[in-house]
Amino acid sequence: MSTTSPDRTRAPKPAQPALDPRDRARLERSVVMPRARTLMTIPLVVLVLAWSFAGAEFDFVKLGDGTLNMGEFLARLFPPTWDKFGIIVELLIETLQMAIVGTVLGTVLSLVMAFGAASNIAPVWLYYPCRWLMNIIRSLPELVFALMFVSAVGLGPFAGILAMTLGSVGSIGKVFAEAMEAVDRGPIVAMQAVGASRRQVVQYGVLPQAAPLLVSYTLLLFEGNVRGATILGMVGAGGIGLELTTAMRMYDYGHLSAIVICIIVLVTVIDQASALIRRKIT
Repeated sequence: MSTTSPDRTRAPKPAQPALDPRDRARLERSVVMPRARTLMTIPLVVLVLAWSFAGAEFDFVKLGDGTLNMGEFLARLFPPTWDKFGIIVELLIETLQMAIVGTVLGTVLSLVMAFGAASNIAPVWLYYPCRWLMNIIRSLPELVFALMFVSAVGLGPFAGILAMTLGSVGSIGKVFAEAMEAVDRGPIVAMQAVGASRRQVVQYGVLPQAAPLLVSYTLLLFEGNVRGATILGMVGAGGIGLELTTAMRMYDYGHLSAIVICIIVLVTVIDQASALIRRKIT
């Protein structure tokens, strides 16, 4: 009794479309020679750089002469003194708490603002006011906000938190909006075609795609707020900055060195933890 094996021949694969000759030539070119128009812009760029260096009074000779002074300043920082280590730790914890609260509040407000500043989500009448408001906030440094809130609510970390929160809306809000604008339009168009509401489009079409970038930018904001809280403390807005400024004014270089070392350790730990979280989400 003979058995016949079924025909296992596969159907031929469809022929791949031929690559356009112009695309093939572009891909095969290993070196792209600059065009004449590009070469003409090089002298203009050099002139702009020279004009900027001259206007900013950037002087390599003065930088070389000041290297000795910088070396002397760094030499005074050693050895560090740890007799006020308890105060440093207490103020660093306050700085960290300021950064956490400022990041949470800033992220929430920035996300709300980003919904109105994303062109693929917001209507035109809402898009431009949100963009203009973020531009206005971003044009002012956080130190200005800190001085404003210090005069309003007094010295302390509360003023620093308010300054960080408001400053975050201008910077990270724009990045959130651009992350939402960069999502794939396919799912959004499909949801709109079946009658999904704007809320459903945002909830199921935009946020799931933009979530990894939003989390990554939030971690970046937190790192920046830790460093920013140090600077805001210099104007009385809480944190380690005021102690740092006092040590510099009192020429207490050992205490200053201890503060700087502790800040570096804190920022390094936060940076490594943020990098670990980014690897997990990407």
